[in-house]
Amino acid sequence: MQLNTLSPAPGSTKARKRVGRGIGSGWGKTCGTGHKGQKSRTGGTVRPGFEGGQMPLQMRLPKYGFSSRIGRKTAEVRTSELNQVDADVITVEALRKANLITANITRVKVMLSGDVTKAVTVDGLGVTKGARVAIEAAGGKIIEATPVDEKPGKLAKKPAKAGAKTETKKVAKAEGSAKEKRAEVSSDNSGEIEAE
Repeated sequence: MQLNTLSPAPGSTKARKRVGRGIGSGWGKTCGTGHKGQKSRTGGTVRPGFEGGQMPLQMRLPKYGFSSRIGRKTAEVRTSELNQVDADVITVEALRKANLITANITRVKVMLSGDVTKAVTVDGLGVTKGARVAIEAAGGKIIEATPVDEKPGKLAKKPAKAGAKTETKKVAKAEGSAKEKRAEVSSDNSGEIEAE
């Protein structure tokens, strides 16, 4: 091998496409853009999905489904991936440190796929029936996640006073009966006046 024989490996480099260099090259005259029209001009491309101003397909078709807010923060982890976690207690934070889930994930469910080779404690994660059997068969255990009843962003209702409603009902009944008695008395008085 000499300096004058050095060259790149075959197929590693490709010659630049030089357009407008005669018809013999195959890219002469119109440079592969054809005759006239918008597409033959410089910068004559249109954005993807543009249909000349008419209603494009993605707007003609109806909307379908929705993007779940819970689904955006939920991830699935296989039982075989639990072996990659160094910690004995597997939590969301432990999975994050093992690079099995991303930073925005807050809910995880363990699915049955592969074998569990060590005894682990799964804390605060969702687990399928098959994954539960596989984890317990390997000598591990599962600590159930505590359900959260209240929706985020809503304030908890204050506990109502025990006798508040009954007292208001009693007052309303008393007022109603007093009005009835007044009406009876007034009707009796009017009857006596007419008789006189």
